[in-house]
This record gives sequence, C-alpha cells and structure tokens, in this order.
Amino acid sequence: MKNTIKSLLLVSALALPLAGFAADGDSLGTKVEDSVITTKVKAAFAKDKVVSATDISVETDSNGLVQLSGNAKSKAEAQKAEKIAKSVKGVTAVKNEIVVAN
Repeated sequence: MKNTIKSLLLVSALALPLAGFAADGDSLGTKVEDSVITTKVKAAFAKDKVVSATDISVETDSNGLVQLSGNAKSKAEAQKAEKIAKSVKGVTAVKNEIVVAN
C-alpha cells in the first residue's frame, strides 16, 4: 500500500510540468519542437565566427517564428544572425530585434 502511494506521488510530481505545458495552450510536442529549433539556431551561432551566441537571444513560437534579440557588435553581425536563423530547418520566419552597439 505504501509503495502504491509513493508511486502515485512520484507520477503526479513528474506530470506537473506537463500540465503546465497544456495550460499554455501548446502541446508538449509543440514545446519540444520549439526548443529544438531554438537549440539548432543557438548551435549554428556558436559555430559561426561572426555571431556571438552569448549576446543574442533566440525564442521560437509554436509556428516556427524565431525572434532574435540582444546586442550585436555590428550591423553585419545582426544580419548574419538573421541569415543563419532563416537557414535552420523548421524556421518559418525570423523577427530580428537585435540592437547594434555603437
């Protein structure tokens, strides 16, 4: 009996984050896809010598829209970040809100 209660409590605790995803209106699968796109964009930034992966933030919505924000050292860096993001599979559009530092 105690093991059954412990098991139920453990399953409930593990299911709470999933309930949070459902409350946002997006399915768990959609959330995972969004985070995969975000991760791929950040990884592509990290591989690039022009774009700073630490200074540019990436967010992806459930439709594959990627929003870039943060700071770039030059207009060329901001444009390169947008180009890289657009090249990632699953990205439908890019909203570039990167600020170029003077």
